[in-house]
Amino acid sequence: MGTIKKILISNRGEIAVRIIRSARELGIKTVAVFSDPDRESLHVKLADEAYALGGTSSAESYLDTEKILTACETLGVDAIHPGYGFLSENAAFAEKVRAAGIIFIGPSAKAIEIMGSKLAAKETVKNFGVPLVPGMDEPITDVDAARKIATEIGFPVLIKASAGGGGKGMRIVNNGDEFVEQMERAVSEAQSAFGDGAVFIEKFVTEPKHIEVQILGDEHGNIVHLFERECSIQRRHQKVVEEAPSAVLSDEKRKAIGESAVNVAKSCGYYGAGTVEFIYDSTGSFYFLEMNTRLQVEHPVTEMITGVDLVKEQINIAEGNELSFRQEDLSINGHSLELRVYAENPKDNFLPDIGVLQTYQRPQGPGVRLDDGFEEGMEVSMHYDPMIAKLIVHGKDREEAIERMNRAIKEYRISGIETTLAFGKFAINHPVFKDGSFTTKFVEQYFKPELLEDLLEDEKEIAALMAAWHRQQSKPQIIELASSKSDWRNRLI
Repeated sequence: MGTIKKILISNRGEIAVRIIRSARELGIKTVAVFSDPDRESLHVKLADEAYALGGTSSAESYLDTEKILTACETLGVDAIHPGYGFLSENAAFAEKVRAAGIIFIGPSAKAIEIMGSKLAAKETVKNFGVPLVPGMDEPITDVDAARKIATEIGFPVLIKASAGGGGKGMRIVNNGDEFVEQMERAVSEAQSAFGDGAVFIEKFVTEPKHIEVQILGDEHGNIVHLFERECSIQRRHQKVVEEAPSAVLSDEKRKAIGESAVNVAKSCGYYGAGTVEFIYDSTGSFYFLEMNTRLQVEHPVTEMITGVDLVKEQINIAEGNELSFRQEDLSINGHSLELRVYAENPKDNFLPDIGVLQTYQRPQGPGVRLDDGFEEGMEVSMHYDPMIAKLIVHGKDREEAIERMNRAIKEYRISGIETTLAFGKFAINHPVFKDGSFTTKFVEQYFKPELLEDLLEDEKEIAALMAAWHRQQSKPQIIELASSKSDWRNRLI
């Protein structure tokens, strides 16, 4: 290890742009990789160099380890940052990168492997005083015995895929009569999604909150937590609204959950950035859920309340340095919210939408941050995740953050596709959000598509006016913008 001079980002979209920006502030050159649909993408334009992976699908591009390693060799890359998704939690990829003499900006392959299996993770952390949900610590091999355990725990129980995530291979069982059928379905889903049919059972917490803790560790044994994020508003088991800190944790509970997260990291000798996820029930008890061995989508809210650039810290750790601060140096400053802006139609079960961004104008002003990978006129493709951007705000307290998010949503102009902006406005202004009592059941309990109609009327009128204004602009202006010279200095290979 040593000073990193050039980083290849093995990712795309907003996270690639976000990494490029922090690397540039550190004086580090960046290489973007791209598939055929992403040739004109923002991350390609912003990087110092760009390498064409070819292909349309993820398998042909961002998941092709050999193409990515060839790019590194061709361009003399020191390190790879995997972002999130794609190869970020692939232990074999991390191992190949290091075997090629390239720095992997992330944890060890061993830590990725352990925490990638929910059963292995439970086995690893159970001797470190980390609270676990009552249930099984090994895969189901005897259905009758498993049903007996489920009865002892008490229904409802949750059948979960050991290698799972995103709600796949997960089944709720309400009574013993449906246990076998639901288990068979979970095994089938897990095998199909992950190539691993191992499942286990846990007590199902009926209306939990989803609270996670950001940690950082170095290779010298130093591990800190950067407080918690509340991520309970979800659709299809995926987060839509996140905030930091949680509105419901006392200082005592915050300290306890933070220490538990640090112990999870210690259990597997963790270094780099990681997130420990917990479920939090109505009694105030919390239980270890899983650890994500990468940067999280929602990491900006932590950055906003701590002032720590997590990507810069990842790079610092990857260079073999100690953490630049201690636990006692960290404190919470104000409150931050994040809304994931998806190209989805919340009026139609959040189905993904595709099309051209006819109008795309970003919100600005005090306390507003937008992490995105799009520009006006670009196409939202069917080939990749439908997230357009992350809209993040920071305020002196939660009330100001909510009002600032309302203002930012109102300023955000998008036309040509459906988005989740109106849903975000609905969510953050709901009484149970404002009082902090919402759970992961928020969408199921409170959201109905027709509730968006009133919210959408103003936005529709404004979007129509903006689209008309753009159509009326003279051709010379458009030609001037399109033909303006750039200093991107990309090398397309």
